[in-house]
Amino acid sequence: MSTEAMIDHSVDATPTAARRLPLWAWPVGIFAAIAVLSLVRLITGRNDIASSGTLSAALALAMPIAFAGLGGLWSERSGVINIGLEGMMVLGTWGGAYGALIGGPWAGILMAAFCGAVGGLIHALATVTFGVDHIVSGVAINIVAVGAASFLAARFFGDLDGGSDVQSPPVAQPPKVGIPGIADPLSTIEQKGWFFLSELAALLKALTTGLSALTVIGLALFVLTFYVLWRTPFGLRIRSCGESPTAAESLGVNVYLHKYLAVTISGALAGLGGGFLSMVATNIYRESQVDGRGYIGLAAMIFGNWRPGGLLMGSGLFGFMDALQLRGGGAALHALLLLIALLLLALGLWQIIRRGRTIQGAVAIAVAIAVALIWVVTDSVPGDITPFAPHLTTLLVLAFASQRLRPPKSIGQVYRKGEGH
Repeated sequence: MSTEAMIDHSVDATPTAARRLPLWAWPVGIFAAIAVLSLVRLITGRNDIASSGTLSAALALAMPIAFAGLGGLWSERSGVINIGLEGMMVLGTWGGAYGALIGGPWAGILMAAFCGAVGGLIHALATVTFGVDHIVSGVAINIVAVGAASFLAARFFGDLDGGSDVQSPPVAQPPKVGIPGIADPLSTIEQKGWFFLSELAALLKALTTGLSALTVIGLALFVLTFYVLWRTPFGLRIRSCGESPTAAESLGVNVYLHKYLAVTISGALAGLGGGFLSMVATNIYRESQVDGRGYIGLAAMIFGNWRPGGLLMGSGLFGFMDALQLRGGGAALHALLLLIALLLLALGLWQIIRRGRTIQGAVAIAVAIAVALIWVVTDSVPGDITPFAPHLTTLLVLAFASQRLRPPKSIGQVYRKGEGH
């Protein structure tokens, strides 16, 4: 048996392999979600709950979180917890703005990735070489990154026209791309209000018109990450470092090297998330614009069970909730209560019928009935709750997903070369 085959057998002989969704389940799940959204629209009369504008905004709001989560996936698959994603995003916001000012948007993208990678490299040095506790190192990076970005902003933006010590002048944005000639036909179908078809047209329009080039790069990186980590010897070695570094070393894998590469790539991806905020979302650098998205990206990664598809779904969920509360406020989120009730009911029935978990299923069904009653007796979500709705959704999703989570076996452990001998 070859070295790669032995590593593959060691990594994949886990409970995770048995729980992977088949390929056909993804389009079925997407179509089911579209059908449920269409049903909620017909019942509530909220036509903007899944409009192309809402979905486009959701995609834009999800991308920084998705970049951060994808960075966390690379790091944690190698066995290194990366709480420092927030700080690496902060470095990326400054790097994206600075690069775009001196060399245009493509230079900004490269600079954002480079600054984030520097943060990742420091995290790898602390955790892999010096054996610092992963949480302590990540928190330290978050603190230091805020101070470093503040100093760099004052140093390079303070004297520029339109800039100050806490923000940059407006920067050039990456170009927008799309499929020509498809927007008008899709808009026509969307405006018909047909069940399922109008929501499907809205989704296709959001994915094919007016996309930032950095959004396209981000979506492509999800596909590339899946291919590299699950279809190449290099990715197999990285995952083996997160599952059993001693076994990987005994089979000839340079554990330190692969951890360094994974954590540095993690930082670069988080930096791209920060660059997205400063170049695409606002076209300006501002202090505190990351606003906890690194932590939310980490939560989305955990919800996705350390896999790209689940991570993308979790990021999209947060982006969708954020877009609803920004575009429709409490009224739009009120319509979403019905959607939440339906999902909880389906979850409860699935727990009872397929998993045999009567207590968990009964709790989910009881909560679904309570949410449905709230939807019936109220007209809007209170304004005080509306801004917190996306964060509350993240907590609820993690709570319901916690039963099926399976992190890499050796995640967070300090590893020393030669321990297996």
